[in-house]
Amino acid sequence: MSSHTNDPRQPSAARPYVAPQIAPQDLPIDYAGFIAVIFGVGGVMFRYKLSSWLALIFCAQSVANMRNVENDLKQVMMAMMFSLMGLITNYFGPPRPGKQS
Repeated sequence: MSSHTNDPRQPSAARPYVAPQIAPQDLPIDYAGFIAVIFGVGGVMFRYKLSSWLALIFCAQSVANMRNVENDLKQVMMAMMFSLMGLITNYFGPPRPGKQS
């Protein structure tokens, strides 16, 4: 057909996209990692199971969206440890005071 003759694109002018370089301090804040730390600390301190599970979910989201491995990995690992400590103490630790079980 004549679709190739009417094509306005120029293959010789096509260039691959190159993402601009951004300094690590200029990257946006990792809100999922920060929320994971908050929920993880809440799960350990107040022994809330839901808080520890939410921390684990936000950790997974933060790992999936990690941009700066150097800085983000420390925060994600800290949140992961808090969430795992909270889950372990909630499910295998002594019962909460004042709770009938």
